[in-house]
Amino acid sequence: MLRPFKKYIMEASLGDGDQIVYYGCPGTCTPFIELLAFAIRDLPVQQVYVPYFEESRAKPLALREGVGMQVTEGPVSLSPAVIVIMGGLSMPGVPVTAEMASETVAHYTARTVGICFMNMFQKTGWLDSLAFDLLIDATIDPVRIFSGQD
Repeated sequence: MLRPFKKYIMEASLGDGDQIVYYGCPGTCTPFIELLAFAIRDLPVQQVYVPYFEESRAKPLALREGVGMQVTEGPVSLSPAVIVIMGGLSMPGVPVTAEMASETVAHYTARTVGICFMNMFQKTGWLDSLAFDLLIDATIDPVRIFSGQD
C-alpha cells in the first residue's frame, strides 16, 4: 500500500507546500493515514488530516523525531492538490455517505486517491459515486492467532 502511494505522489510533481488532505475515521483510519504520511515525509508538501468530512476540524500532520508522523494541533486552511479518501469512511455505521464524499471532492480541483482494504469501496457502492485517480485496495490474509499454549 505504501509503495504505490509513494510512487503516485512522487510522480504527481507536487510543488513546495502543496497539500495532501486525508479524510478518514478518527481512531481506525488515523494510524493508516500517519503511516501513509510517513512514507512521503521527505517531500516538501503539507499533509493534513480531516476527521470524517468535518473540514473545520482539520489538523496538520507533522514528523515527530523518534515517533513518526503524528496528527498535531493548529489551524489549517484547506487547498488540496491531492485528496485521500480512506475506506473506513464507507463502512457500515460510520456517520458519512458516498454523497458527502463526492460533494467534498467536488469543492476542489485535486487528484483523488482512495485507499481501502478488502474491496470496501466496491462492497458499499462508493465506486458508483466516486471516481478515483488512484485506488489502492489492499487484501489482508486471514488472521491467525497464536497463544503461548500452541
